[in-house]
Formats: sequence, structure tokens, C-alpha cells
Amino acid sequence: MPRQRKNPWTTTGEVLIWVIFVALLFPAGFAGWAVGHYTSFPSKPSATVTHTITIGTSAATTSAATTTSAATTTSGGTTTSGGGGGNAAAGEAVFNSSGCAACHTFKPAGATGTVGPNLDTAPASDAKADGNMELAEFIHESIVDPDKYIAKGYSKGIMPSNFGSSLTSSQLNDLVAFIASGSSSS
Repeated sequence: MPRQRKNPWTTTGEVLIWVIFVALLFPAGFAGWAVGHYTSFPSKPSATVTHTITIGTSAATTSAATTTSAATTTSGGTTTSGGGGGNAAAGEAVFNSSGCAACHTFKPAGATGTVGPNLDTAPASDAKADGNMELAEFIHESIVDPDKYIAKGYSKGIMPSNFGSSLTSSQLNDLVAFIASGSSSS
């Protein structure tokens, strides 16, 4: 019985398929590496930055409700030179219960946050930069519409925009008075 000879095209075809596979594997691997490497380059910030900030808990909400009634009772004739027609002492309670300290540095509140601007100095200098606005007016606008003026070095969308609707008018005035009373005017 004669020995059957293998088809040479089958062996050549298999080898050719493997060569093409390996030849395409290297460019695909390099492309994947390049995309991954250059989209996560540390000195180049990504286009989308997400900051998750938890503001308040059930205890803070209860405290905020208490602050509201206290602010209503005490704000009758008590105003400070800080502006906004609010009570700075009540404003400190609003500052703490609303989670402002998580993002802002502010010495009168003992806050050391670094996500947002330093409230010891930024409001006064930014009010001047934003058309020389009155300090209390600028602070109020920055709380109610935080994306209207963006401090140098920061970007839109970092500060929550719901404080204008989640805080009462008296809480806003108290908070403005507290921040204005502690911000340096230089």
C-alpha cells in the first residue's frame, strides 16, 4: 500500500493564517497600550472630572431644621456688619449643617476643605474681579448660582447648585452674613 502524501496547501494555509494572526496581534496590542497610556497621562487632566460630595445626613437635616427655627426667632433685630441682613451666629450653624466645611477652608468655622475656594480670602478678591460687586451680593450670588462666576483655578459644576432652593431665605442671609463677617477685605 502506497503512503498517502499530505496536501502541501493545507500546511501552507495553516502557517499563513498563524503568520497573519501574529502580524495583526502586535499592532492591536500597541494601539491598546497607546490609547490606555495617553488617556490616563497623569499631568494631563481628563476631560470629565467627577467629585462626589456627600452633604448632610439625617442628623444634619434635623439640625438644619432646628437652625431654621432658631434663625427665625433670633434674626428679628440682630444683624451683623457682614452684610446680607442675616445673623452671622446663625449663619455658622447653616455653614456647618450644609456641609460647606467639606469643601471650603474658612477659619471662623474651623473648616479646612480644599475642593472649593478659600473663603477667608477668595470672596473679597473675587467680588472685585466680578465687576466690583458688593461682598454680600457676591457671596449670595455664589451660593445661589455657583457657576455664574468661577474662581481662578476652579471649574464649573464642582459646587452643588441646589443651595438656592434647599436653604430658606433667612438661612441664605445668615450664611452670607457669616461668610462676609469672616472674609478678609484685602
